[in-house]
Amino acid sequence: MPSERVDRPPSPELLRVNLEERLAWLERHVTEQDKAMLALNEELARLRAELKKFRERPAAGSENSEPPDSNDRPPHY
Repeated sequence: MPSERVDRPPSPELLRVNLEERLAWLERHVTEQDKAMLALNEELARLRAELKKFRERPAAGSENSEPPDSNDRPPHY
């Protein structure tokens, strides 16, 4: 006589534990994503400030300097 497997639905306690585990994992995941987004936001702000400095630098230096003459040789020639 073959044994028949009877599929029983999981107990309510098992379902509750499974849902609690999933919720805990999701809460940790959201916390980690929040930290990552905060770090990216800080890095983006730093890079924007650095880019602004680079954009302002040529504008300030171009007023007093002339483009180099193509016939001018560096001093070591």
